[in-house]
Amino acid sequence: MELLNVYQNNYLIVFAFLCLGVLLPVVALYLGKLLRPNKPSDAKYTTYESGIEPFHDSRVQFNVRYYIFALMFVIFDVETVFLYPWAVAYDKLGIFALIEMLIFVIMLLIGLVYAWKKKVLRWN
Repeated sequence: MELLNVYQNNYLIVFAFLCLGVLLPVVALYLGKLLRPNKPSDAKYTTYESGIEPFHDSRVQFNVRYYIFALMFVIFDVETVFLYPWAVAYDKLGIFALIEMLIFVIMLLIGLVYAWKKKVLRWN
């Protein structure tokens, strides 16, 4: 019976944080809406382009390769984030952690080789 109370208490804490996570932004946005000045005009509803009247469509097409390079950067940036704690705690973790990290790095290298073979990294 005591174990059941402990689990219910844990769920109660999670529920309280969930309620706070939803309630605080809603209250902040509502208070901002109440406190800000409300003076609508036609100029406020136009697209902002440095004070100049919009004269063409503001959407610009970008080359998809920019996004691919950004994604590759994020993947390998996250890899370094995972390597730092492992390197700091290597003495405590031992050979098991070394093998785990080698598997992790090998999997990332396989992904890099795959992208290289598919010529994703080539800029033409």
